[in-house]
Amino acid sequence: MSQQIPTRDLSPDPVKVHQPQMVDLYAKREKIHARAISGFFQNIRNASVTVVMALFFLLPWINWDGRQAVLFNLPERHFYIFWWTFLPQDFFFLSWLFIIAAFTLFAVTVFAGRVWCGYTCPQTVWTKVFMWIEEKAEGNRNARMRLDKAPMTVGKFTRRSIKHAGWITVALATGLAFIGYFTPVRDLWHQTSTGTLDFWMGFWMLFFTGATYLNAGWMREQVCLHMCPYGRFQSVMFDRDTLIISYDNHRGDPRGSRKRGTTSADNGLGDCIDCGMCVQVCPTGIDIRDGLQFECIQCAACIDACDSVMDQMGYARGLVKYTTENLLEQTGDGKYHFLRPRLIGYCTALVIMISALLFALITRVPLSVEALRDRGQLYRETVDGMIENSYTLKIQNKAQTAGDYLIEASADGMPVTIPGAPIHIRMDAGELATRSLTLIANPDDIKSTSVPVHIVITRDGDSSVHAETKNTFLSPRQ
Repeated sequence: MSQQIPTRDLSPDPVKVHQPQMVDLYAKREKIHARAISGFFQNIRNASVTVVMALFFLLPWINWDGRQAVLFNLPERHFYIFWWTFLPQDFFFLSWLFIIAAFTLFAVTVFAGRVWCGYTCPQTVWTKVFMWIEEKAEGNRNARMRLDKAPMTVGKFTRRSIKHAGWITVALATGLAFIGYFTPVRDLWHQTSTGTLDFWMGFWMLFFTGATYLNAGWMREQVCLHMCPYGRFQSVMFDRDTLIISYDNHRGDPRGSRKRGTTSADNGLGDCIDCGMCVQVCPTGIDIRDGLQFECIQCAACIDACDSVMDQMGYARGLVKYTTENLLEQTGDGKYHFLRPRLIGYCTALVIMISALLFALITRVPLSVEALRDRGQLYRETVDGMIENSYTLKIQNKAQTAGDYLIEASADGMPVTIPGAPIHIRMDAGELATRSLTLIANPDDIKSTSVPVHIVITRDGDSSVHAETKNTFLSPRQ
C-alpha cells in the first residue's frame, strides 16, 4: 500500500466534538526569528534577490532613444517600454502581457510549486533584505530573542534605532524608485533633493515608503499567509509530479537525538536527530516535517539547514529535499515525469499567446486616425452649387520620433477634392493631433445620398507607415 505525503491530522477529537469549545477569533501574531543559513539554495536565493533589486532600482535610469526606457507617464498618457510606445487605446497589449504573466506563473507552479514565492516575489525579496538589516543590527537569532525579552536600555534602544533607520532608508529608496516608473526619474530626484516635490508626488512616495516598511519589516509572513491569494489556490495547480519540498519520513522517523558519529542503526532511530534547525530557519515558522502546508513558500532554507546537519552527522543529504509525490511514495515506475498533460497545456497556451503578442507588436502600425462627422450639419451647399461634408480627424503618432504626414481622401464611385490640398501635418512623437477636414463633391457626380469615403494618413518618405479610416459623404441627391 502506497504511503501519502505526511500531513497533520487536524480532525476534531471525537470525544470533545460535542462539548462547548472556547474559540478565539483573533490570535496575536507570534514573532518569527528566522535563523540565518547558508547553502546551495540560499546562494541561488541571494543571487535572485540581487538581480531583482538591481533591476528594480536601475531600470528607470536606463535611457532609450533619448528618453527613459521604462516609463508609465500617466499625465501624458504615454507608456514607454524600451522601443514600444503604448497609448490608452493600446491597453489591450498591456492586459495581454499581464495574462501571459499569469499563465507563466501557473506553468511554473505546475512544474516546481511556489518557487516564485521563494526566490523572486517582491515580498520575499524585500523581507530578506530587511531580515539581513535586522541581523546586522541586533545579532543572530538567539541574540534577537534575548533582546526582545530584555528591558529597554540604551544598548537595546541603539540597536533598534539602527535597525529601523536601515529599514526606513530602504523603504524610502523603494518608494522613490517606484514613483520613478511613473514620472521621469531624473526630474523626481532633482525635485526631491531640492525640496520642490509637489504634494501628490510626495504623498505617493510616502505611501509606498510606508507600505514597504510595514510589509517587509513588520508583517512579513502575514502578507504571504493572509493577504496573498496565491498560497490558497496553489494546490489546485499541483499534480503528483510537481516539485515540492518534503521531509522523507520513511528515512527520518522515528526521530531522536544521538551523539555525533553514531549511525541510525545503533539506536533504532531514523536519520532525523530532531534538532529543529528546519523550523528555526523557516521564514514562515512552519515545521516541514508535518507535511505539505500552504504556508511553505519553497525558499529551501530547510533543505540547506538539514543538509548541513546531515554533513555534521556523517549522514547522506536529502532528508529534506525537492521531490514529487510520486517519487516520495515510490509508486508507478519510480521516475519523474516532466511532460504531463497539464504542464503541456499551459506551455502550449503560453507559446500561442506570446507568439500572437509578438506578431501583433511587430506588425503594429505606429499611426492611427479616426474621423468624426460634424454633427451640427450633415452637409452644406456652397454658393457655386457644390456639396461639402466636414469631418474632425484625430491623428495619433505612435512612433518614437516626430514626422510629417500627408492627408488624402477618396470616395467610392465619385471624385472628391480637399480645399488647399495637398495637406501636410507635422506631429511630435506620441502626439495626438486634431485636424478639420472638408471634402467637396460635384452634385452631378453624386449617385447616392450616402457614399463611402476613405481617409488615408501617410508618413512622408515612408509609404509603409499609413493609417486609414472610413466614413460617409452625405448629400441631398438621390
